[in-house]
Amino acid sequence: MPRSGTFYRTCNLCEAMCGVAITLEEEQIIAIKGDENDPFSRGHICPKALALKDLYEDPDRLRKPMEKRDGQWHELEWEEALDKVAERMRSLQEEHGKDALGVYLGNPNVHNLGGTLLNGGFLRALKTRNKFSATSVDQLPHHMVAWKLFGHQLRIPVPDIDRSDYFVIMGGNPLASNGSIMSVADVRGRLKQVRQRGKVVVIDPRRSQTAELANEHHFIRPGSDVLLLLAMLNHLFVSEQVTAGHYRSLLDSDPMALKPHFDAYTPERVAEHIGISAADIRRLVDEFCAAEAPVLYGRMGVSVQEFGALCQYLIMLFNVLTGTLDSPGGLMFTTPAADILPQTGRGNMGRFHSRVRQLPEFNGELPVSTLAEEITTPGEGQIKGMVLIAGNPVLSTPNGDQLDKAFASLDLLVSVDFYLNESSRHADFILPPVSPLEREHFDVIFNLLAVRNNVRYAPALFPPGADARHDWQILLGLRDRLAPPRSLKERLSRRVEQRLGPSGLLAFLLRRGPYGAGLHPFKGLTLSKLKSAPHGIDLGPLQQQLPKGLFHKDKRIHLSAAFFLADLPRVEQRFFEQQRAATFLLIGRRDVRSNNSWLHNSQRLVKGKSRCTVLVHPDDARRLNIADHDTVRVSSRVGSVELPASVSDEVMPGVVSIPHGWGHHRSGTAWRRAEANAGVSVNDLTDEQFIDTLSGNAALNGVPVNVEAVA
Repeated sequence: MPRSGTFYRTCNLCEAMCGVAITLEEEQIIAIKGDENDPFSRGHICPKALALKDLYEDPDRLRKPMEKRDGQWHELEWEEALDKVAERMRSLQEEHGKDALGVYLGNPNVHNLGGTLLNGGFLRALKTRNKFSATSVDQLPHHMVAWKLFGHQLRIPVPDIDRSDYFVIMGGNPLASNGSIMSVADVRGRLKQVRQRGKVVVIDPRRSQTAELANEHHFIRPGSDVLLLLAMLNHLFVSEQVTAGHYRSLLDSDPMALKPHFDAYTPERVAEHIGISAADIRRLVDEFCAAEAPVLYGRMGVSVQEFGALCQYLIMLFNVLTGTLDSPGGLMFTTPAADILPQTGRGNMGRFHSRVRQLPEFNGELPVSTLAEEITTPGEGQIKGMVLIAGNPVLSTPNGDQLDKAFASLDLLVSVDFYLNESSRHADFILPPVSPLEREHFDVIFNLLAVRNNVRYAPALFPPGADARHDWQILLGLRDRLAPPRSLKERLSRRVEQRLGPSGLLAFLLRRGPYGAGLHPFKGLTLSKLKSAPHGIDLGPLQQQLPKGLFHKDKRIHLSAAFFLADLPRVEQRFFEQQRAATFLLIGRRDVRSNNSWLHNSQRLVKGKSRCTVLVHPDDARRLNIADHDTVRVSSRVGSVELPASVSDEVMPGVVSIPHGWGHHRSGTAWRRAEANAGVSVNDLTDEQFIDTLSGNAALNGVPVNVEAVA
């Protein structure tokens, strides 16, 4: 009999982990609302949650494996598809070597329980060095700082927003992102509470939605955040306000020895370059130090620029030297119920390098900005085939047009995705997994980054079709064909893995986690207890973790100044020795109704006036003779796009802003609503050569561009 009633889940379309109440009538979704009994999200949802219905019902969503033959798509049965794909992969690697096959993982993988826990077997079976992911166009600097200072790439402290009274946000717009490397539901309500306790300050080249809510907003020239942070540390030392709170004895070196590194960066010296006065810089530091529970948080705007790793290090160092780390209201570590840190790689860097540009790997992945050249440059180790897992890098990575052409030249491209998009249009095979509502859900990754300890499990709302496959089933099916078990023990181990599936592994993690009771059948937090708590369980505020929470063997915080501050000569050269032509600087922007490129086939999220416009300051618009809605050409070293102008003083003069994730105009795709609201891809302007050389992360903000009116 078809089901009716209300069922509770977590929305897994962004990092916020909002609880949702989904009402069915005879198996049809008739309403999606916030779960008012969810202790973490407290009834809040954003418009994206409604797209869960659209993704499930979308007629453009692929449901059968597809093979392209003679330029035409043909459906396959699953066993035949997996056999064919594995054979093509094997043949390609036998002919050209293991590294001839590359793999790219998009960010939906970390929103997927099965993908998080079970993708590793497939990746190991490929035995390739050419692994890439969305990490290096996003949060790689955060991982580097966590690895160096705390001993594990995932040991990233997050703002304790619920107890902070002075919240400084650099290059972040959590009202649009719903938090990022800071999993937080109802961020608007929480920031309003911070304002009641004290003050919210936003530093951003754009007066974003978050800046509008803040007590104070400062424009800053894109890419110059590093100078502001250096000047803040300069004043911190000069004014003798350095402290390290209760963890000073845990620092591996004397923090006062760092002072000479910052002596040259006085507020007066940097003010002209960043657009913030010396007086305001000093006041910001003094107010921060005078607050009871301050915190400094920096996100995409400081990560994806040419000094991203140094910026994130300086942000962490400022928090460390003001005593806000591991303190209520400051930066704190989480205590996740399913703690994967002991089972995952702590981090490593530079064990090997990319073939063409010699960029270093981090944790086994190469920077994705080098992917196209690794495909198009002949020689030993050239990538001849790619596997894309829940990713659309043509729209998500620098110089997308170059990568688009590179994909067209491959001997083999396999996409594990349920859309025929701008990247998978080049595929020879598409292997579509189930939609989010057809799989169980638990936030393994984002509970590591949550502003309050909480836990929630949701079974699949709808059973997958009889002929459907989960992502992890697809990848393990390929794994078993590429690397058959070599012993009885391995065969039995894989059989147990398949039988347990994601929920079985999750049950083990919960029992072994900080709230579990090991093998005791009744005590502690278990999966069965979670299943009987559909609204989730509140595990309390963030707790102090030092020194126990450190992963270095000596249980100390490694300040790692030699590694990060070695980048200071490049800062000097960039700002004080190098003269750049007077151009505009390009920044991105986020919208609460978007999540990169993968929600634009939802009519309810793309309806209304186009959001893919270029923001231009009124002074610049007058000088260039540009009026609102005029078509504007924006050009960079790598390409140009034409799109409507939005004339607005929400960006500072000399800065233009184009949102990320659009550009659905290429032929051969098959998501009709996205195509009807195509927009342009900002990554047809971003430059694969413009990177943060310390980390290899792409620099997507502060890209030099030219702007002109189109007649």
